[in-house]
Amino acid sequence: MNHALQLFLPCAAGVEGFLSDEVKKITALPETAVHALRAGVLVQGNWHSAMQLNLHSRLAQRVLVQLAYSPYASEDDIYEAASAVAWEQWFTPQHTFKIDITAQRSPLKSLNFAALKVKDAVADRFRAKAGSRPSVDTQWPDVRIYTHLTAEHITLYIDTSGEPLFKRGWREDKGDAPLKETLAAAMIAACGWQPEQGTPLYDPCCGSGTVVIEAAQIACNIAPGSQRHFAFERLLPYQSQAWGQLRQQARAAVTRPPEPLLFGSDVAHRMVDFAQRNAERAGVAHAVQLRGGDALQRMPPSATAGILLINPPYGERIAAAGVAGQNAEQRAEQRFGQHSERYSARDNDRFSPRHTGQPAALRPQQQGRESAIVQTGGASDDFFAQLASHWKKNYSGWTAWILSPDLQLSRRMRLKESRRVPMWNGPIECRLMRFDLMAGSMQRPKPDAANAAATPSSASTPPAATSQAPSAKPSAAPAQTQPKAAPTNGAPA
Repeated sequence: MNHALQLFLPCAAGVEGFLSDEVKKITALPETAVHALRAGVLVQGNWHSAMQLNLHSRLAQRVLVQLAYSPYASEDDIYEAASAVAWEQWFTPQHTFKIDITAQRSPLKSLNFAALKVKDAVADRFRAKAGSRPSVDTQWPDVRIYTHLTAEHITLYIDTSGEPLFKRGWREDKGDAPLKETLAAAMIAACGWQPEQGTPLYDPCCGSGTVVIEAAQIACNIAPGSQRHFAFERLLPYQSQAWGQLRQQARAAVTRPPEPLLFGSDVAHRMVDFAQRNAERAGVAHAVQLRGGDALQRMPPSATAGILLINPPYGERIAAAGVAGQNAEQRAEQRFGQHSERYSARDNDRFSPRHTGQPAALRPQQQGRESAIVQTGGASDDFFAQLASHWKKNYSGWTAWILSPDLQLSRRMRLKESRRVPMWNGPIECRLMRFDLMAGSMQRPKPDAANAAATPSSASTPPAATSQAPSAKPSAAPAQTQPKAAPTNGAPA
């Protein structure tokens, strides 16, 4: 199947521009064939393009083939739209399938009923065409059919990826709050790191190593999908010979960097062990250096200034900032008088409260960076202030990039940011903030009114000087939250 296909690649909101550039690079398609939408990219390609994107895309969540786009007003219209699709060209009654449905301002009362109508339409068409129907498997289906409803239109897709593309196949060891590989790749793309430039990259809170391993695979030109299988291998248009050639070309393109430019460290030595094993499975153990150590004490890993790329935990877990000689729990108890988790723990994909039946804000011992709870005035402030001071003293000339939902982070670190890149971590709106580090770059903290009043003035200071103390009332308005970005033009979330 080499005729034209309309492909849709969903991605994290804020990543669309980077994904659009990546698609053009992978497929060599013209500018007019690639369109960045909200939370995804629309591609005018073919079956070969779909295989290429599954194998090489680091930023896309899936590669979907659009099969139908039509208006609807009722469940009957949905049935008719699904019945008109030639499903027999894609799979057989011997395959199992599943219907996934999303909606944006749909007037229908029940999405489950709408999904049932799509399922019935697929089954009835196969019964009419082949005399039998495929079975439904909600756990491990051979075929996934995606249905997206807007206020007026239904869009039907067939999935060519299977498991989400962030599942590269190498991360078996992980902690409690994961950074998805696709988001790590987006952070790398946003900060502009290029391995051929010889710029070191260092993650001082590396956890299970997602950022540095993803960067190492970029440096070694290892295709992110080279260690896994895809759903298109079970579809009827699948061409084993063409796919074999693509995989062979990907293996032949692998290179070996002359020296390690990628460094990671974590206060938890257990996480460093995880990262090391993950790097070995990813085929990049030779390209990274992983060490244990406190982010507040680690010195630059290279003599050449480079990039600090960090995704610190969100919420109370930041209490485990790190001071040598104390474990995270002890430090947290000293600060809060209660138990707290290590700040380096990561790799939990279950960010949604539906997995526990309890809102994230009510689970202080289970929340990770996905909870988006930002502490102020406590251990979080203390950690970031100490980290900024450490970077100022020891990392002059480096560029730090921090992903955080805290829009006031620069104020808390007393550093001036030079750039902000909007980026979503699942349902959490974040910013990737850039700080250009140099000696003396920290802003002096403003004393509050109480401290100013309590500090005796010197004999040389005129009385009027003390009356000019800044007010304790914060001048910055609280950060406004925006609703989760939703795709348009019939794109699934």
